Amino acid sequence: MNEISINISIAGRKYPLTIAASDEQNIRAISKMINEKVQAYGEQFSLKDNQDALAMFALELAAEYQKMSLQLEANTEQTNKELLEIKQLLASVQL
Repeated sequence: MNEISINISIAGRKYPLTIAASDEQNIRAISKMINEKVQAYGEQFSLKDNQDALAMFALELAAEYQKMSLQLEANTEQTNKELLEIKQLLASVQL
């Protein structure tokens, strides 16, 4: 694997990372998105501390993750139910 060292800045702090070269563009885009969200929260709620904005963004991401996890669980349950019905139908077919 081709690894590279990069420096990114999140909420005013620099972080050195060693990543796969193929991930660089994605990591930089994520860093940019985090900084934009921190800035937006800071402006929207007149926050003086980036830590508060980061905490609010973490809460937003956790809520989205939980929602997606619950939806995936419901979809999996429905898919398993439908597969069981198909299996029962196939079992009833006489060859």
